[in-house]
Amino acid sequence: MSEKTMPKPGEARCPGVSVQDLLDDDSRTVPGYLRTQSYEFLGDQDIPFERYTTKEYFEKEVENLWSRTWQWACREEHIPEPGDYYVYDIGPYSVIVMRTESGAINAYRNSCMHRGTKLKPSFSLGNSQSIRCPYHGWDWHLDGRIKSLPCEWDFPHVDKAKIDLSSVHCDVWGGFVFINLEAEPLPLLDYLNPLPDHIESKVFEDRYIAQHIQKELNCNWKIASEAFLEAYHVMETHSQLMRTNGDANTQYDVYGDHVSRLVNVAGIPSTFCEEELTQQQILDMFLVGDRDDVADELVVPEGGTARQVMAEQFRQSVAKSGQDISQVSDSEIVDSIAYFVFPNQQFFSGVSFPIVYRFRPLGMSHDKALFDLILLKPRPVGQFVEPAEPVRLKVEESYTTVPGMDPYVGHVFDQDTGNMQAAQEGAATAGKSGATLANYQEIRVRHFHQTLTKYLEQI
Repeated sequence: MSEKTMPKPGEARCPGVSVQDLLDDDSRTVPGYLRTQSYEFLGDQDIPFERYTTKEYFEKEVENLWSRTWQWACREEHIPEPGDYYVYDIGPYSVIVMRTESGAINAYRNSCMHRGTKLKPSFSLGNSQSIRCPYHGWDWHLDGRIKSLPCEWDFPHVDKAKIDLSSVHCDVWGGFVFINLEAEPLPLLDYLNPLPDHIESKVFEDRYIAQHIQKELNCNWKIASEAFLEAYHVMETHSQLMRTNGDANTQYDVYGDHVSRLVNVAGIPSTFCEEELTQQQILDMFLVGDRDDVADELVVPEGGTARQVMAEQFRQSVAKSGQDISQVSDSEIVDSIAYFVFPNQQFFSGVSFPIVYRFRPLGMSHDKALFDLILLKPRPVGQFVEPAEPVRLKVEESYTTVPGMDPYVGHVFDQDTGNMQAAQEGAATAGKSGATLANYQEIRVRHFHQTLTKYLEQI
């Protein structure tokens, strides 16, 4: 190929069927947000390994990242009644999310205004009539106003009008309660842009937590998160998926500072799959696992595709909950449409893969992380469903041991998390200074690090 015809950096794409080609054959009208592409070449410099391996870099994140960004803390169904609370912990910070008497949701720093004692245990939830310190009994109303303090006569120097609980900004989108510790943060909807314009809040509001798994990992939180920002790893890590996953033909998009997206198509073979497969064979392999939401035998009609058959099956399954998705496109049902929201959360809007991820440091360890994996199922119309309690897994424990987890899916997540300790240890012993990224397939990783730099350097 001559120098004149060489593609510019970031312009090269994997040969074969693209996401947009598949959307052309969708059985329904495809929404405009899926028809757009938003890629930008952001350079090709290595990402310094010190970002993952040093305590110094972690401390910069504690000071300039976690205290200034929007993060979802819980779901509205975690705190449905007045007095219900949920504690969200990130690094040294702890926040109480509280449903007040009026039904409003407030958030407070989890610290007594007397001597700083934690008011509620980390990672706890429950219900209380007030917010009372377990040390000396200072007490606050649910809306954060001081209620009483023992021996008030001994505090003539304390102005009761100034000892309300320290409020934290909170807002709700998609049924998720977000918090931000910054004094004057960017409004949540602006921060999430363009996610609220692409996906209606109702899509997530109409779901409930059917399963919640927290997995401890021996790696930096960024290594864990970045594993799910690209599909480049599928051919090696998940080779069993290549018959039904268009890995290298995934579409990647970046938006502003805080949001990126991938569209990973299902129901087609990988470009690297050498087998000749019929649509029926693809469909049969698509049904591997314990699927109580599909019929035992599905047949691809002449001229049809595995994608179309699976999409129609899910339409019928969801209809049982009272929700009508008859006009939702095949892609929105069967594909993995994942929106990453900086710094640590990923939302999958597809019907067949309704997953949410969240990643954070485990305590104050720079080389240990906690991975929240949440499965959201359609909520029956007009009904409240209690959210599933989290199941905590140690590093060595398998996802397949979690009650109700499909063993096939659990194995896939074991494959993902199985790479992470090796990635951490390899970064520490590397003979070069940083990680080398693909221009297109790993653009979301680079985009993430560029935003991270802006926060840490306060650009």
